[in-house]
Amino acid sequence: MRRKTKEEYIEIICLLEREQGRAQTGMIAEAIDVKPPSVTEMLRKLEEKGLIIYEPYAGATLTPAGLEMARDLRQRHRTFADLLGLLGVDAGTAEADACQFEHHVSPETLEHLGLFLEFLRESPEGRQSLEDFREFRRRRG
Repeated sequence: MRRKTKEEYIEIICLLEREQGRAQTGMIAEAIDVKPPSVTEMLRKLEEKGLIIYEPYAGATLTPAGLEMARDLRQRHRTFADLLGLLGVDAGTAEADACQFEHHVSPETLEHLGLFLEFLRESPEGRQSLEDFREFRRRRG
């Protein structure tokens, strides 16, 4: 099993906090398939970085900095999922792949991808390019 990143912890804490009001250690461990002691260790590190408030036995909540990180990760995820969707990747695969991509891209690349998506959706040339690509895929598939 690979180690989970701090970003993955922030995402699951955000989700659990929205659903349950706070993210308890056991809930986090179950959600991301790690042992509770590993979760506790990471929660302490995240608290040291000012991303969460951690109370043993009660769980974790995001700080404003943690919420900002979660929003940034969500935007990264949406950018990749939207791009993959435009390319014709099925929604389930696009979501799964976006989860991987979002953790391994520079802000510069993300900015350019966002502009490219905006071009494809909003300009006549971009929309035509998308139509041309869909037709190309249809003929090849």
